[in-house]
Amino acid sequence: MGDIYLAFDRELGRKVAIKVLDERVADDEELRRRFRREALAAARLSGNPHVVTIYDIGEWAGRPFIVMEYLSGGTVAERARSRPVSAAEAIDWLSQVAEALDAAHELGIVHRDVKPANLLFDTDEKIVVADFGIARVADDTTGVTAAGTVLGTAGYLAPEQALGQPATEASDRYALAVVAYELLTGGRPFARESTTAEAAAHIHESAPRASGRAVGLPRAIDEVFERALAKDPAERYPSAGSFVAELREALRATGATKVLAAGRVTPVVEPAEPAVMRRRRPFWPPLVGAGLALALVGGAAAALLATGGESPPATTVPPPQEVTVTREVTKTTPADTVTETLVTTVSASPPPAQTPPSPASSVSIEEAVALTDDSTYALRRGDWSEASQFARKAYAPLRGSYSDGFRYEAYVNYDLGRALAELGRCRQALRYLARSEQLQGHRSEIDAAQASCGA
Repeated sequence: MGDIYLAFDRELGRKVAIKVLDERVADDEELRRRFRREALAAARLSGNPHVVTIYDIGEWAGRPFIVMEYLSGGTVAERARSRPVSAAEAIDWLSQVAEALDAAHELGIVHRDVKPANLLFDTDEKIVVADFGIARVADDTTGVTAAGTVLGTAGYLAPEQALGQPATEASDRYALAVVAYELLTGGRPFARESTTAEAAAHIHESAPRASGRAVGLPRAIDEVFERALAKDPAERYPSAGSFVAELREALRATGATKVLAAGRVTPVVEPAEPAVMRRRRPFWPPLVGAGLALALVGGAAAALLATGGESPPATTVPPPQEVTVTREVTKTTPADTVTETLVTTVSASPPPAQTPPSPASSVSIEEAVALTDDSTYALRRGDWSEASQFARKAYAPLRGSYSDGFRYEAYVNYDLGRALAELGRCRQALRYLARSEQLQGHRSEIDAAQASCGA
């Protein structure tokens, strides 16, 4: 929406940040009004120590501007990219953000774009929430945001926002939970290769268990995230502060953390549980028409997808092939650690004729999913034999189950192929790797495993 300049206030002798509405949109009265709304909303919160302070507003060459405090400590996003974030830091930062959000909500102000890039540090390492640029006064009836318009960033977008519905305080709390999940596990719960796919995942998929995504997180934390990331806003925590308090208590109560002064925590390593998060009552949002209008405003905006047909009643548990479960693959480079989700287009080709590596058994789909996760963790440890054993047990129940919402058949083929390749059994390995690629499309991980066999 605009440009930000670092400037020097010669009257008061201090550095300031000046946000100027982009000249390409300065003639748009709606955007001008939204831009002024940012200043007014943030100014109402300027007394809060964790909200950016607004010094002045004005207009220059037909472009509105806002003068605000300059925060030189960088953002939470930058910190998280540069090094691992400890549980102590995460809880400390989240507590400060929660204080700012609860204060805003008490005044009827919804931020609508809570994300690490909007959480800044001052010189004293205090967290300050910035960019209320798409904030809305909840009781305002002027209709600044048209129905069907999506404002926000895909990775932190609450399901109702992705559907083009009005954002509420519960939407901000959902976004804060995504930030918390990312800080504690190293990755967003619904990370995808495109913003549209990630927005869709917020609506239709259940978040993977946090305790299975990072060593040292206790299982008790999964219940906290399950509620905080509920699809139905009414099921989420009543305040940002109560969410962070539950998060801290889950870490404290299990003995997985040591509580220090000021309520900070330090992680103690314990085995993670590679399992599927227990599903809450399914939330079936209203169907969205194919003509849903989507606007990209203020950060990367996201959109969602039109779906057709009748949704199952809320009490119906989807059949196994409709259960949405994701698996992340983590790559570590000298510069960074990146967690990405395997997501591609469904192949319509039927499974090739091949003999399952183990006889069919009474293993259920959910057990097969857990076994595949076990196989993945074994691969990460370099235990090829154990990975092969887990994948073999999971293979038969998952055969023929692949769909766009349930990709574990592709994952188990990759795990089995990779394990066999590492064990030197390349003839068998290449068959499973080829099947995984047929299902989910080209992946660099599959290329690497095939290359290890000279293919």
